[in-house]
Amino acid sequence: MRLAVLGLAFGAALLPVAAVAGETVVYTVEGGNYEGYSAPAKGTSKGLVLIIHDWDGLTEYEEKRAEMLAEMGYDAFAVDLFGQGNRPETTDAKRAETGKLYSDREAMRSRLLGGLAEARKLSSAPAVVMGYCFGGAATLEMARSGQAKGVAGYATFHGGLSTPEGQSYPADTPPLLIAHGGADSAITMDDVAALSKELEAAGLTYEIEVYSGAPHAFTVFGSQAYREVADQQSWDAFQDFLGTTLTGS
Repeated sequence: MRLAVLGLAFGAALLPVAAVAGETVVYTVEGGNYEGYSAPAKGTSKGLVLIIHDWDGLTEYEEKRAEMLAEMGYDAFAVDLFGQGNRPETTDAKRAETGKLYSDREAMRSRLLGGLAEARKLSSAPAVVMGYCFGGAATLEMARSGQAKGVAGYATFHGGLSTPEGQSYPADTPPLLIAHGGADSAITMDDVAALSKELEAAGLTYEIEVYSGAPHAFTVFGSQAYREVADQQSWDAFQDFLGTTLTGS
């Protein structure tokens, strides 16, 4: 495990993203319509990145991240776990939508794998799956499923970390990157420690990055929780992770 507790030293701002020809894509999973976002790599592709949204549903935030990744040379596809046109706006509505999937893990896995299948139309290259908040929890659900083919790694940003009773990580789970805020009161350092013990006992390859002073949702641009230094440092760590898992650099 690599545990990095980073101070509030000045970090470089995110580089502006050039125009990328991303587009919305409507696809079907078990008879339901979902609306993802596809952004092909600029230049020769280095691999595929699957993005899983937070509890807002797929919004401009995930689209921007997809465009950032495309500019870096990765094919990016943001999946939709809620359904076409379903973008909850109130806290109660967001809690209700995520609650449906937390209580029906098979439905969650089906939608995750359906999104990956759609992303494969963009690229058949090895993939990294990454997610934010609820999307981080969904990323780990996908990792525990052992059903995602061609995935070289999983990454979460301020995501849910607990493992449901009766679940575990397969022995061949690809490497994991966990980016977490040290000041996160929703997902505590006790949760981080519990996951670390679980992954260590399973003999898996993983990294946990902890950013001091960063609250929950520290990567969300324009929000009160946003912390530029932690966002940049976690994005740098993610770029390193992509290089290691997808390009071997």
